[in-house]
Amino acid sequence: MSGRHRHAGEEWVENATRVLEAAGYRKGSARRAVVELLGAQDCAVSVHDMEAGLRRRGRAIGRASIYRVLEQLTELRLVARLEVGQGSALYEAIRPDGEHHHHMVCDRCGRVSPFEDPELERTIERVARKVRFAVADHEVVLHGACEACRD
Repeated sequence: MSGRHRHAGEEWVENATRVLEAAGYRKGSARRAVVELLGAQDCAVSVHDMEAGLRRRGRAIGRASIYRVLEQLTELRLVARLEVGQGSALYEAIRPDGEHHHHMVCDRCGRVSPFEDPELERTIERVARKVRFAVADHEVVLHGACEACRD
C-alpha cells in the first residue's frame, strides 16, 4: 500500500471510530477489527475476503458479525456497498476527504479493477448542475471482460 493510501486508511479508521462512538456504538473488538481491515484496503472487498483477511490477522470473526458491522458502517455512510452482479456485493471505505475511484467488473472471472477518471468526475458534476440535481454520491461500475478473459 502506498504512503498516501496508508495515511488515508489510518485517517478513515480514526474517523470511523469517532462516528461509531458518536452514534452510541460501544468499542467492540470485532467491530474494531473489521474497521481496521477495511481501512487497510485500497479497493472494494468481499465479505469472504474480509473473513480470510481477519483470520490471517489472527482474528476469527464470524461472517454474521462481519455483516452486522458492515450494516452499521453502511448506515453511517462510512462504507459503500458495491453491487457487482449475480447477487454479489463488495464493500469499500468511504474516505472522509471524498477521494474515491470507480470499478470495472469482469463478468467472466469476477475480477474487480479500480479506475479513476477526472474527466468523468467533471462530466458528472456538469450533468448535476445542468439538471439541477444535488448529487450526494455516485458510483460507476463498468461490466465486461478483463484483458485475460477477453482473449
